[in-house]
Amino acid sequence: MAKKEDISSSVIKRLPRYYRFIGELIEQGNLKISSADLAERMSLTASQIRQDLNCFGGFGQQGYGYNLPELREEIGRILGVDRERRAILIGAGNLGKAIATHMQFEKYGMRLCGIFDSDPVKAGSIAAEMPIRPMTELDGFIAENKPEIAILCIPKAAAGDIAEKLAVSGIKAFWNFSHYDMRQIEKKYSGIIIVNVHLGDSLMTLAYGLNHMPSEINGSACR
Repeated sequence: MAKKEDISSSVIKRLPRYYRFIGELIEQGNLKISSADLAERMSLTASQIRQDLNCFGGFGQQGYGYNLPELREEIGRILGVDRERRAILIGAGNLGKAIATHMQFEKYGMRLCGIFDSDPVKAGSIAAEMPIRPMTELDGFIAENKPEIAILCIPKAAAGDIAEKLAVSGIKAFWNFSHYDMRQIEKKYSGIIIVNVHLGDSLMTLAYGLNHMPSEINGSACR
């Protein structure tokens, strides 16, 4: 098994796709599969799949393939979805409420335990079957409940001070929708994990694809 520091970020980013895809295969009644068949279904190569999984130990058997329930359980353990980590959400606007309401956190090894917003009008209202709390209660809530994850759905201008406060309070990981550049937080507090989500970047990637589509498909020459 490769050491943690030797495993590339590209391999780590593929693990959730393996986990999700294998789950779908199991739901369809598949219990085992060869690396070649799995590769074809996932539009990867069998060599790539074997190399990725060998980073974490050998899971397949030659002549048999992969036992899908066992493989998914093992990938889930590697990803950490087999445990429960507490998360808080900061910013109960439209995006924050949608994430709180529709994300099935328990599927990903997390439990949303608190929602906070700076707008006093929102205090006490309900989202995801829990009360929205004022920011004045944040310190006490963190001290009592010890969440590890913070989901930031707040304006960029407010994110720096709040992220700093959360890092000092013991938050270990950020799911950042704020567009605030978290690199200073990452540098200042060792061990902090940050995943930035830029929805606009995804749309621009889509726009690029359309803009550079071959002329015979989009009907206009690329310039």
